[in-house]
Amino acid sequence: RLQPMMYQAVDDAFAVFASYAGGPKNPAWFHNLVANPDASVEVGTDVLDVTARVCEGEERETIWSTQKERYPNFAEYEQNTTRQIPVVVLERRG
Repeated sequence: RLQPMMYQAVDDAFAVFASYAGGPKNPAWFHNLVANPDASVEVGTDVLDVTARVCEGEERETIWSTQKERYPNFAEYEQNTTRQIPVVVLERRG
C-alpha cells in the first residue's frame, strides 16, 4: 500500500509518527507495520528496504520532542488525544 507521510531523519534511519491527527486510535498503517515490520519505503527517488520498530523511553521522547519543535501541529495532535502517539523507526536493511 502507498501511504505518503512525514518523516524525520534519525541517523541512517527514518522516524514516522502514528499521530492520526490526534484521533482516538492508531492509524491502520501502524498496526500493519507492527504485524509486518519488513517493508520498503520511497524517500525521494530511492526505494529502501526497512525494518520497523516502535521506539520507547528516552529514544521516543527525543525524537518526538524534535518533531513537535519542528512541526507544532504534532504538539496539537498530542493534546487532542489521551493515547501516547507511537513513534516508529524504520531502519535500513541490507
